[in-house]
Amino acid sequence: MCTRVFWSQNDVAKVVARTLDFSVPDEPRLWWLPAGMTRQGHPDLPAVAWTSGFASVSVAEWDQAYLEGLNSAGLAAHALMYTTAEYEPVDDRPALATSLWVHYILDNFDNVADAVAALADVRVTPVEILGIPMGVHVAIEDVHGDCAIFEPTDGTMVVHHGPEFQIMANSPGLDEQLANRVRYRPFGGELPPPGDITSLDRFVRASYFHHYLTPPADSREAAGGVMQVVMSVSKPPGAPYPDGDIYPTRWQSTSDLTNLDFYFWSRTSPALVWLSMAELAGQEAALSVDLFTPGLAGDLVPHLAPGRSAPTG
Repeated sequence: MCTRVFWSQNDVAKVVARTLDFSVPDEPRLWWLPAGMTRQGHPDLPAVAWTSGFASVSVAEWDQAYLEGLNSAGLAAHALMYTTAEYEPVDDRPALATSLWVHYILDNFDNVADAVAALADVRVTPVEILGIPMGVHVAIEDVHGDCAIFEPTDGTMVVHHGPEFQIMANSPGLDEQLANRVRYRPFGGELPPPGDITSLDRFVRASYFHHYLTPPADSREAAGGVMQVVMSVSKPPGAPYPDGDIYPTRWQSTSDLTNLDFYFWSRTSPALVWLSMAELAGQEAALSVDLFTPGLAGDLVPHLAPGRSAPTG
């Protein structure tokens, strides 16, 4: 399971962080993808097709699914596990595979409002990854502070659009998460923040620490602030859910939408790595790096290399 935290209320930088929590071993690869790439939205169905209008940095898992990214216009997108996902029924709209949902957004839009409007014209449909149906919901944010959360629920794509939707976890849906949060302080109730690793508890705890973030002195402090919030909801290896399932935090990422900086930390290493998109301006080739490369630390730009084909969903 996963958690996402957006911090737009400071005057320094719009920043967002998320965890990737999953039951099976991951294989994250970071991609730099230039504008001008053509894509097909589903491998088997009549699908939406497009040519990317923006460069982006993104993280793909198992060379199959994009789960995280930031584009050159300062728009970020994140796919999180949503086990109760029920997608829209088949209709005349072109299909968009869940594995490419994040990149459709990164490639085509520079603001949340336009993405919300356009996504109504495609039908998001699940694909299997590692034999597991990819049930996800997606959060997006832009450099202006707007955000939206898309949740495939009961056969309908529920969209929560507005700058107030700063926290996201997993199932249940956002409406139920918000209704639960009012039982806790400082959100209307008297209960202290909970300490379990369930989605409901992580949502409240992330909201609690997000609420008390202090004004940052610079963009590094802003990024560090959201990093610390998602650390408060990260799960070490072996930490069980009440039913015994184990979904450790595999990695954390942070995007600075204002300065176009991207940070990544894997639990397989004590080292943080990062990338400044400004250093790649004008780079017209697709580049990538295995984020599990032994000894990988610091600036990722010198480690990016051509030679692999970007995942196509």
